Amino acid sequence: MKGDGRPTSNIVHFGGECVSAMAKSEQPCPCGSGLGRAACCGFDLGALTPRDCGQHLDAAIRQAIAAWQRGDRQAAGAGCIQILNAAPAQRQALGILAELCLTERRLPAAEALLRRIAALDPTDLWTITELAKLLTEKGDFAQAEELSRRCLRLAPKDPRAHRLMGRFLTVTERHVHAEYHHRRALALGAARDAELIGILAWNRLQQGALPDARTLYDEALAMAPTIVTLLRGAALTAELEGDFPRALDLLGRAARTAPEDPEIKVQQALVLDRMRETEQALALLESAVLTPNGWVTKGRLLDRLGRYEAAFAAFAEGRRRDGARYDDKGAARFVARLKQFSTRDRLDLFQPAAPRADIAQPIFILGFPRSGTTLVEQILSAHPQIAAGDELPAIGDLTRAMPGLLYSPLGYPEALLDLVMADQHRSANRLRDYYFDYLRDFGVLDQGTRFFTDKKPLNEMHLGLIGLILPQAPLIHVVRHPLDVVLSVFSNLMTYGYFCGASLESAARHYVLIADLVEHYRAQMQLTYRRVRYEDLVDDQEAAVRGLLDFVGVEFDQRCLAFHENRRYARTASARQVTEKLYTSSRYRHRNYGRELAVIEPILRPVIERLGYA
Repeated sequence: MKGDGRPTSNIVHFGGECVSAMAKSEQPCPCGSGLGRAACCGFDLGALTPRDCGQHLDAAIRQAIAAWQRGDRQAAGAGCIQILNAAPAQRQALGILAELCLTERRLPAAEALLRRIAALDPTDLWTITELAKLLTEKGDFAQAEELSRRCLRLAPKDPRAHRLMGRFLTVTERHVHAEYHHRRALALGAARDAELIGILAWNRLQQGALPDARTLYDEALAMAPTIVTLLRGAALTAELEGDFPRALDLLGRAARTAPEDPEIKVQQALVLDRMRETEQALALLESAVLTPNGWVTKGRLLDRLGRYEAAFAAFAEGRRRDGARYDDKGAARFVARLKQFSTRDRLDLFQPAAPRADIAQPIFILGFPRSGTTLVEQILSAHPQIAAGDELPAIGDLTRAMPGLLYSPLGYPEALLDLVMADQHRSANRLRDYYFDYLRDFGVLDQGTRFFTDKKPLNEMHLGLIGLILPQAPLIHVVRHPLDVVLSVFSNLMTYGYFCGASLESAARHYVLIADLVEHYRAQMQLTYRRVRYEDLVDDQEAAVRGLLDFVGVEFDQRCLAFHENRRYARTASARQVTEKLYTSSRYRHRNYGRELAVIEPILRPVIERLGYA
């Protein structure tokens, strides 16, 4: 092999044995492993022969292992490439080359090699663990979850398996269940290291348990005072507690440790903005190399200062650099299935679930992201009879579990057709109980209140299911001028709605798609539904709040007007806003961007008129 990895002949000598290398005419595999394609991504595991496993290459394999053990990565890698071109399923060579690719961040190559090892041995814990981590980092969450769960099934008493599962659940923002696995890892003997304590602190922070998070971050920083992720997590905790000097001190320490990290300056700017030092916050970002998050943060600071043209340019640059793409076809297909299934004639076939009088009841706060749902939850949860549930994943999880719960071969929503069968016609009660049982880990059922809020974004897509299993649940649908909503989605990096915020046009199209779906449900079902306009909350707060509380069925409480004193941590992009008194600057914000938003006004016009906006 030449130094650049290209073949020099068909036969090479390694370890005293002749080893077939890739043919001169074959180019290296595009994944970057260094192997020929026929021995890499083009290899057919189904056609595996004993020779592919390399029994005839024992001496070559021993030499490659020896090179790896003495730290000669170049020799080990070159040897493994030669071995695998001759025997594409040689397990030890695959493992060494995969680990080398992981170390050198050649991730497509590492993924291809790890997948091959996993196919050869589905019980290899190291391989499954590394592949799950890689796929989580890549964003392939479905396969990463399957592999993480496989690890736990194979080794339920291994703290590393619980740590892997906790890591995956943390990345996918299922922090209650992530905390469980991290605590299990500790109970099973995992080292109480700073990284594990820090991720546990993050789980607690994301559940709103600020004192717990602070204590855990202090413990982790005592072990490792220079880890940047710990410093930033502790700083966010301090900021949310209102301790701005401590937050800036922690971020200053982080900046001294990692001066090249652009996100530290973004976080510093956000704290300064909370301190009403917006000009200083903007100056900090002007001198920084910005990530997509940095650009949209800069845009929001410019907006606050009234520099709207520059703000929009910053939003657009952040979106351009982010590179997300709206899955318009996937969104349209799913909404079409929901509409086709959820008709009056179809839904009348099913027996709705009976009410549960023995348990706190949900109040669903519905609305497109950035429409004001967090504000409404903050207002309602200030009432002593209403607990804040935040973004509860129960409905989404129920849609995934439903086929198994109903023993149906169909997916959601079509699996609900099984409710017409004699052995399933009361199973709406089973689906209702799954919803409540799922929430027991979240603590919202144990607070001694009559109600709790459930404001998972875009739950309104599942109004057919909610109306079937919880027919008496209050549904509060928060709306705001569509141009304001779309502008706000565009100015925040979000993954909700099939990545609809990738552009103004895609956000507008998805907004219309969901708005039309809600109208479809309302036409086909009897729902306990109330629409509230964000602008009405701003114009006459008390009247709007009294109307909301009357709809829910609780007495008016003055504390709901002082929602900004509610000390809970709202785990959304609106967390900082809802700690302040109600202000009017976000009402009809789109008027500052008339020229830029002209392109989406025709898309949104039917919904604007239907909602009664000018």
